[in-house]
Amino acid sequence: MAEPVTLHDALLGWYRAAHRDLPWRRTTDPYAILVSEVMLQQTQVSRVLTRYDAWLERWPGEAELAVARRSDVLAAWVGLGYNSRALRLQQACKIIARDGWPPDAAGLQRLPGIGPYTAAAVASFAFGQQIAAVDTNVRRVAERLGRGVPHELCPEGRAADWNQAMMELGATVCRAREARCGACPVASLCASRGRVALSPRAPAGTRERFEDSNRWVRGRVIAALSAGEGLPQVAPERLEPALAGLARDGLIVRDTAGARLA
Repeated sequence: MAEPVTLHDALLGWYRAAHRDLPWRRTTDPYAILVSEVMLQQTQVSRVLTRYDAWLERWPGEAELAVARRSDVLAAWVGLGYNSRALRLQQACKIIARDGWPPDAAGLQRLPGIGPYTAAAVASFAFGQQIAAVDTNVRRVAERLGRGVPHELCPEGRAADWNQAMMELGATVCRAREARCGACPVASLCASRGRVALSPRAPAGTRERFEDSNRWVRGRVIAALSAGEGLPQVAPERLEPALAGLARDGLIVRDTAGARLA
């Protein structure tokens, strides 16, 4: 009589056969992994794929990024969103270049801009630490499975593969608003198969357009200054709060000419 398929075997087997071939999954270099994780924060994979290799070619390690000009780092980040992430990444690399890599998640989390998820991801993928990396996708999959919290699901000695598999499942199959249970490798073991409750969408009229947001104006300012075009043509009542915020965050310096990248 065949042994029953376990959750771990089913998900890890599926991941080996069906995972997307992403460049940061082909390395255990902590710097390359950290760059990918910071780029991927609230940014689509497709957009990161167009920028990741070029970034590593220009700054192949933490030592090179640590001594790069801030304005060059910001200019290279344009289009990836949340430009302050680029500066925090550089700040972290300055510390790493000086002191070396912390070997575990606790040490990584003490670096600028690195939270619990990013620290756990780098620690498991680069250093083999037995720790669950819990992002939004992983948390959602674990809740739907009804098998306990993510840290309890992580199989001993397989944290890196398991973290990748859970993220892949949440990103491509067990999605927030489209749970494709028929394509799920662990559907037969899932407590919520076929009855996933979705949160109601906000009414269309209540959602702010991205073009109307302060974040959009901030992005326009950084992009224009990076291209040497001066300040963008934006209504003064929208431009001034964006400039004030960018200066406060250390992304620009205001001067008699208007502003420049920090």
